[in-house]
Amino acid sequence: MKTGRKIDLALEAKELAEGSVTKTTRLSGVKAQEDTVFGLPLTRVEILNRAGEEALGKPKGTYLTLTLPELPREREEILHTARSVAAMLESLPTLPKEGPVLVAGLGNRRVTPDAVGPRTTEFLLVTRHLVENLPQEFSALRPVSALAAGVTGSTGMESGELIGAVVKKLKPACLIAVDALAARRQERVCRTIQVSDTGIVPGSGVGNARMALDQKNLGIPVIAVGVPTVVDAATLCLDLLEEGGEKDFDPAPFRQEGAEWFVTPRNVDSEVETLSRVLGLGISTALHVDFSVEDVEKWLS
Repeated sequence: MKTGRKIDLALEAKELAEGSVTKTTRLSGVKAQEDTVFGLPLTRVEILNRAGEEALGKPKGTYLTLTLPELPREREEILHTARSVAAMLESLPTLPKEGPVLVAGLGNRRVTPDAVGPRTTEFLLVTRHLVENLPQEFSALRPVSALAAGVTGSTGMESGELIGAVVKKLKPACLIAVDALAARRQERVCRTIQVSDTGIVPGSGVGNARMALDQKNLGIPVIAVGVPTVVDAATLCLDLLEEGGEKDFDPAPFRQEGAEWFVTPRNVDSEVETLSRVLGLGISTALHVDFSVEDVEKWLS
């Protein structure tokens, strides 16, 4: 699907290709349905075959998108949203019920809109060291490791190379990769959470695609968790101009090397902090099946 727009959310790719995410008969190889999880709107998009991949420009698999009416602020709101994230993860058959798991936070900690991945690792209940060093006390816990992979400019290594080496050493049953995404619609920035079982290509949303983190490259299931924190300026202009009846806008000036622009909320720092906490609590609750989100919060406090 070539549209001149940069879109990470499968929900938005389907909306653009079909006109409405609730209509499931107009695209071959694509199925969608709307539901709720703990009262929050959830959209499930399934890409079933090659035709679906070509229609949406995304790999075959399941994409779950949680919509937040507003950013959770109070403790109970944060815990409630984290429960929803845990339920999304638990619904994926690719998430193993037991065995070690590696959670990788992708992105640049120094660039706030790109810091969701690294910040999420700070709110995870990591347990591998406890299970290995004190097996009698912690043998009932699942071994969970966390890695903030950094960016090539800081480490000299591709995040895929670093994560691949850690996967080879630790041999986890699954990798969960957390990254910032790019949305098409302003209202979805920091208000949606996407979970998919297809892996992820770091940097693809901002035109800087790196090595894919997926089962083909790593040899284990890869679940991607993402939050859109930016809108591509050319994509935003295309949509706004089309809404005004103008269809001849040329996005090329925004695509020149060194001239790409992205729009992000003015309070993105506090929103990334809150959403990183939500993701960390949600992922931890999904991995430690005997723990409630309140239990995880207590362990981390």
